[in-house]
Amino acid sequence: MRARGICGKRALIVALLATLFSASSAHAVDVKTLTLARGQQVWFVSDHTLPMIALTAVLPAGSAYDPPGKPGLASFAADLLDEGAGKLNSNAFQTALSNRAIRLSVSPDRDYLIVSLVTLSDNARDAFQLLGTALASPRFDQDAIARVRAQILSGMAQDDQDPSTVAAKGFARAFFHDHPYGHPVGGDEAGIAAIDAAALKGFAATHWVGGGLKVAVAGDVDAATLGELLKSAFGDLPLRTPALLPPVFHEGTPGVQVIPMPVPQPTAVFGLPGLLRSDREFVPAYVANYILGGGGFSSRLMNEVRVKRGLTYDISTSLEFNRKAGFMLGDVASKRGGVKDTIGVIRDTLRDFAANGPTQKELDDAKTYLTGSFPLAFGSNVGIAAQLNAFQRAGLTVDYVQKRNALINAVTLDQVAHAAKRLFNPAKLTIVVAGSLGEAVATPNPPSAAPLKSPPLKTAPGAPGPHH
Repeated sequence: MRARGICGKRALIVALLATLFSASSAHAVDVKTLTLARGQQVWFVSDHTLPMIALTAVLPAGSAYDPPGKPGLASFAADLLDEGAGKLNSNAFQTALSNRAIRLSVSPDRDYLIVSLVTLSDNARDAFQLLGTALASPRFDQDAIARVRAQILSGMAQDDQDPSTVAAKGFARAFFHDHPYGHPVGGDEAGIAAIDAAALKGFAATHWVGGGLKVAVAGDVDAATLGELLKSAFGDLPLRTPALLPPVFHEGTPGVQVIPMPVPQPTAVFGLPGLLRSDREFVPAYVANYILGGGGFSSRLMNEVRVKRGLTYDISTSLEFNRKAGFMLGDVASKRGGVKDTIGVIRDTLRDFAANGPTQKELDDAKTYLTGSFPLAFGSNVGIAAQLNAFQRAGLTVDYVQKRNALINAVTLDQVAHAAKRLFNPAKLTIVVAGSLGEAVATPNPPSAAPLKSPPLKTAPGAPGPHH
């Protein structure tokens, strides 16, 4: 990818946020729409406080569109987007970005290619034109392909030593089977080796297209100017849309699968069939997940697995959804010999939550945090564009920003209990462990009594980033 006393304190922070944003900056965001072409969607917020513009846009060019035999094609093409376009080779293109302080980054996910652009207002015309050239006229020069291929393969070799990455890849295979969602977004070594310039050009021609384009913009721009800028960025793209992805007929492989690795701290990735974002029960399920594993130290899983038993430093769950599938996803790293106990506690916690639902206090605390933290996602133009585009990808309406907190507050105890019963059946858990279930696999120089490694700090639940 390129650019590439806790509970008491938490409650105090939430209370301060609720006070500071009582007039809610999220509610104050005036989201407007703009018409480009049929099938395209543009949301924008004009804010002239700072002389800058941020854009987040998506095209139907995610890893699920990788052709057979070439997993990683979408990601490989994305990595080459700023490696030359039109008359500019890689060095000239990146110099043009750098000289104008333009930040262009791309990130493929399962369904989409996500493009982010940040520029000063004075350089906006150049920035949007460079983006348009990159999308409509990519070069895919042989030297750039060779260099980026080497970088990708080097990254894969490193990933193969990381238990969290290995477990995540294994989970995708076990959960989605032969569906296109099942292979890694970045592909594999054989797929990357099989990709040539013709394949890259063919993918860009059929997937870097205007059909289904979703764009969110925030910053120092008015509707008329934005229309011209967007035309220069996306106007040369064909309006066709790729074929629909196949439906997901089967989710999950209940049970535990182990990918042996000689590591002192195994990682488990676990999940359950979930909900599409369009499901009428999604919001109660979102609140239920926050209580179960999405709420940091306020979550049940953190309390049961870490606080009570000391089996991990961190455990979390989230409700994920792609265009064709929704699922609950969790991850945990445990100490040597603690994986079996950790899995047992996870299952017991899910079973209890599904049977008995949340308490009123858990529901009240979840609502306070989820609504009070929501405005943080709108604290910058970059955040606004990213958040609005996340709502677009979810198929939500333009007024969702104003409605979202009311929907959270309207959720009842019975609704959350029903969602928990529907979702959190431990018998359906797919669990993939990278490492071992018992003692660590023998290593040449095994660490003695190695302590748990603290994971990198994560964005707090509800902090800036996509909210649902």
